[in-house]
Amino acid sequence: MSQEVKEKVSTLEKTLQDFIRHTDRSFIKVNNAIIDLRNEMGDFKEEMQDFKEEMQEFKEEMREFKEEMKGFKEETKGFKNEMARKWGELANRLGTLAEDIVAPNLVPVARKYFNCQDEPLDFMSRRIKAHSKETGRNREFDAIAVFEDTVLLSETKATPRSEYVKDFSQVIKEFFDYFPEFVGKRLIPIFASLNIEENIIKQATKNRIYVMALKGDTMEILNYKEVSGK
Repeated sequence: MSQEVKEKVSTLEKTLQDFIRHTDRSFIKVNNAIIDLRNEMGDFKEEMQDFKEEMQEFKEEMREFKEEMKGFKEETKGFKNEMARKWGELANRLGTLAEDIVAPNLVPVARKYFNCQDEPLDFMSRRIKAHSKETGRNREFDAIAVFEDTVLLSETKATPRSEYVKDFSQVIKEFFDYFPEFVGKRLIPIFASLNIEENIIKQATKNRIYVMALKGDTMEILNYKEVSGK
């Protein structure tokens, strides 16, 4: 082998060795980068898992909070209903529910719901009236507000029951037999209490009777649209 060939082979070997060393260093760098990336991805996955777990805990806490708020609202509603019931029972025992709570609200209700803007011609509370056609028969009416062309008749019960609505329906049919002087006026029957259950409201609505109960700080008609159709 000539000297020239030997030099070329030597140069080629050196070049190949440099290439191999360079490649090894590059491979090590790439391999280290891959390892670092894997480690970072592992850390990221762990962080994401921690985040998911934290979010799940937060969702659980929010669900528990919502349940607590729901329970609180139900307790508050139950407390209001219980207070209204006890207030009604107490007022009923004292004989003042109709006079002190329901009756004073009849005129404002007449103006708000039934367009009775004039002053009432008469207002009666616990009025005992004789039947105009049957001697010896009379009954007591809780509250009556008389306007120019309208009469509001209110029946008040501290503890509303289905049979009371049924009895009131009969009273409505006979009202003008007790008050023939009001014949020709529009009669608006109102079944009233501080708190009235939904089934009683539905029964009254079916019989075209308005229901008035405590709503907030005032007495309101609870089934106005259903009965009036407005």
